[in-house]
Amino acid sequence: MRVKRGTIRAKKRKNLLKKVKGYRWRRKNILRLAKVATTKAGVYAYRDRRNKKREFRRLWNIQINAGSRGHEISYSKFIHQLKLAQIDLNRKMLADLAENHPTVFAEVVAKAKTK
Repeated sequence: MRVKRGTIRAKKRKNLLKKVKGYRWRRKNILRLAKVATTKAGVYAYRDRRNKKREFRRLWNIQINAGSRGHEISYSKFIHQLKLAQIDLNRKMLADLAENHPTVFAEVVAKAKTK
């Protein structure tokens, strides 16, 4: 009996073409190019899941710096004073306070400055 893979091959092709739906040019419907496109997309996705964390930390640092400069203290001195005052707020929370709750951020800066 011979091995027939018609249905399996068609299913693989269908699943691959589902993944590349919306891609441009021949990468959306030519199997050979679609395979390369999905592999490359996976590489970019893996890389950018890590880069996203990096980008957000940079953004938070910029927001904290902008908020702290409004209170006559630089970012680096502010972070150092927070550590000395043993105030354990992460950069995400500090950036949120600086942007959305300036009065609370002012209190945090005041506490950090006193230590």
